[in-house]
Amino acid sequence: MASSMVTSSQSNRPTRPNLAFRRIRGHRSPGEFAALVRRAAREIGEQVSCDARYIGRVEAGEIRCPNYAYERVFLHMFPGRTLTDLGFVPRSTVRGRSARADGEAPQAHSMSPAHTTGETHEAYEPYETQDPQDPYETHHDHEESDVLRRAFMTRGGATMAAASLAPLGLPHDAVAADRPPRRPGVREASALEEAVRRIRLLDDRHGADGLYRRAAAPLRTAYALLDAGATRQATVDRLHSGAGELAISVGWLAHDSGRYDDARSHYAEALATARVTDDPALEAHAFCNTAFLARDSGRPREAVRAAQAAQRVARPLGSARLMSLLALREAGGWAGLADRTGCEQALVRAQALYERGPCDADPEWMSFYGEAELEGLEAQCWSTLGDWERAARHARQAARLQDPHFTRNIALYTAELADDLARGGRPDEAATAGMRVLDLLDEVQSSRIQTMLAGTARVLLPHRRASGVSAFLERHAGRPRTP
Repeated sequence: MASSMVTSSQSNRPTRPNLAFRRIRGHRSPGEFAALVRRAAREIGEQVSCDARYIGRVEAGEIRCPNYAYERVFLHMFPGRTLTDLGFVPRSTVRGRSARADGEAPQAHSMSPAHTTGETHEAYEPYETQDPQDPYETHHDHEESDVLRRAFMTRGGATMAAASLAPLGLPHDAVAADRPPRRPGVREASALEEAVRRIRLLDDRHGADGLYRRAAAPLRTAYALLDAGATRQATVDRLHSGAGELAISVGWLAHDSGRYDDARSHYAEALATARVTDDPALEAHAFCNTAFLARDSGRPREAVRAAQAAQRVARPLGSARLMSLLALREAGGWAGLADRTGCEQALVRAQALYERGPCDADPEWMSFYGEAELEGLEAQCWSTLGDWERAARHARQAARLQDPHFTRNIALYTAELADDLARGGRPDEAATAGMRVLDLLDEVQSSRIQTMLAGTARVLLPHRRASGVSAFLERHAGRPRTP
C-alpha cells in the first residue's frame, strides 16, 4: 500500500520502468550520467546529490516525478522537453492536490494503517520524497519529506550545522506523537541511505574535520533502528547495509581528520555488520577502507592483506572499477613495504581493470573514483617510494582531471603535488602549488591536507629565498590551526 495521498486506483498499480529516461541515458553508466546531472545542476546554481542509485530508481519507475530541484536540472539538460517527455508523470497525478484545499498543508508522509502499525510496504514510492536538503540550498517547500530533509545542512563555507537522523523511529506529526514508537520501515531505511549520501557530499566539498563529531548522532540512530527491528526481511537488509555504509562513512571522517583509532573501530563495526548479514559488497568496502587506513597509519603489511581480502570478496560482484580501486589499495601497501616490484604489478593491474570501463555493478559509494583518483593514488605510491618526479607528474594530472565538485580532492592532489615538487628540488613550483592549496583551505577542513602542507613547509624552509617560497611560508604560518 502506498502513501495515503495516492488514490486507490493508483495504490495497487505496479511500478512501470521509465524507458524514456533509460533511452536518454544511452551508453553511459548510471554513475557517469549522475555526474552529468550534478554538473548541469551547478550550471544553474542548483545542488543535487545525484548518484547511480538515484538514476536507477528513476529508471525503475520508483520515482514517478522528480522534486523541484531535479525538475529544474532535467529541463535545463534537455531544453524543449517536458517532464512527460522524460518519462515522468505530471506532478498533480502523484501529489493528489485536488484532494486538498488550497490552504491545507500537504501531508508528505501521511501513513496508511500499514505504516502506523509498524511496517511500510515496499512496492514503490509514488513520488520522489526529496533528497535531504542540499548544501547551500534553503527549501521552504512543505511538500518535501520531513524525514529525508533533516539529514544535513550547511551554513557559510565549511561550517557544518548539526547533523541528525533522530528520532527516525518516531512519527513526525503532532497527532501521531501520542502513539508509541513504531518499528522501522522503508521510510527509515531511505533516510539512512540518504544520510550516507549527505555525509559523502559534504566531505567532498569541505573535508572531514567539521563533520566528524556531528556524524556520530546518525550512526547511533542507525544501530538503534537495527535494534528496534523491522518485520520485512528486505527492510532489515537495507537497514543493515545502510548502517554499515554509515559506519564506513563516519570512519572515513575520523580517518581523514587524523583520528585513526576511531576510524579503525568504525571500519571494524562495518565489517562485523557485513559478515553478520553476509553482505559481500559491504565487506569489500570495509576491507577497502581498512587497507587505506593501515597504509596511512604505518601498517603497510596489514594494508596489503586487507586489500587482498577485499579483492577476494569483491571478485564475484562483477565490478572492474571496484577491483581496480582495490588493486590500488594493495599497491599502496607494497609501496609502504618498499617493494617496488609488488607496487608496480598492482598498479598495472589497477590500470588494466580501470580501462574496462564502468558498469551497472559499480557500487554507489565509488562515485569519487575516476581517472583523477586513479592518478592521485598512483602519485601517492610513487611518493612513498621516493620517486618524486613521477609522483609529481601523476599528482599534477590528478588535480587537472578532478571534477570541480570534489573540492576536497582538488586540495588533496594539489597538496600532494606541492610536497612532491618540494622534495624533488623544485621549491618555486612547490610554493605556487602550496598557495593554491591555501586558497582552497578556506572551503576545506581536512587534517590530512593540513598535515601534508605542514610537511611541505618544513621541506621548503631552507629555500625561503627562492621565488615565491617566502610568501608561501609566511601565509602558511599565519593560518589558524584547526584544534
